[in-house]
Amino acid sequence: MTIRILLADDHRIVRSGIAALLQKERDFELVAEADNGQDAVRLARQLRPDVILMDVAMPGMNGIEAMRRIHADEPGMKCLCLSVHNDNRMVLGVIDAGAMGYLMKDCSFEELVRAIRSVMASQIYLSTELVGIVVEKYRNRNARVAPDPFSLLTPREREMVQLFSEGYSTGRIAGKLCVSAKTVATHRQHILKKLGIGGIAELTRYAIREGLSTLDAPTAAAASAARAPSARGRPPAKAA
Repeated sequence: MTIRILLADDHRIVRSGIAALLQKERDFELVAEADNGQDAVRLARQLRPDVILMDVAMPGMNGIEAMRRIHADEPGMKCLCLSVHNDNRMVLGVIDAGAMGYLMKDCSFEELVRAIRSVMASQIYLSTELVGIVVEKYRNRNARVAPDPFSLLTPREREMVQLFSEGYSTGRIAGKLCVSAKTVATHRQHILKKLGIGGIAELTRYAIREGLSTLDAPTAAAASAARAPSARGRPPAKAA
């Protein structure tokens, strides 16, 4: 039986390397690639792959939010996280989002193959160094734990947190999400209140600290804005 795989990672060279390795397995078929969470969700709905290999830190929509939405749409669709992050909250966030496994990016290709086959067989697969994190959570499952403020946000608010932290303006977020600027401003007020945060600068630090955004994301957003045409459709005038 062929295992159809969707690969989501924002680094092209990483995708190319993984794609080349996957082709070595006769029963693996790479059906599509995505470089952000939105495209991963769209392609998952459209192509219905057997396994989704998902990075965590991606622009626009991070891997945790993408996995959460995919799992809500198709609970039986199997997601396997492949990341450089190994902190407790990130690992537990991925598992809580519905992932079947979590691998570190420094794993061998042989381990990646084992992980894909394991989740395809509906078995949880974790890199060895991550097992302790999940076991500790299980041991403390009855302990009182303060709720994570981020969990109080709606899916739309979580999406906006990432976009604000990546340097997008209210107007550009409104255009990207097809809502009014007033709606975005209202969401921003609700987000800051729920998280107990004073402004966008602090929100950006929060998003980076929680692994929802990366340090290079604002640069990417700024570059995108610079490439965008002016309101009249003309490129910005060059300085004299």
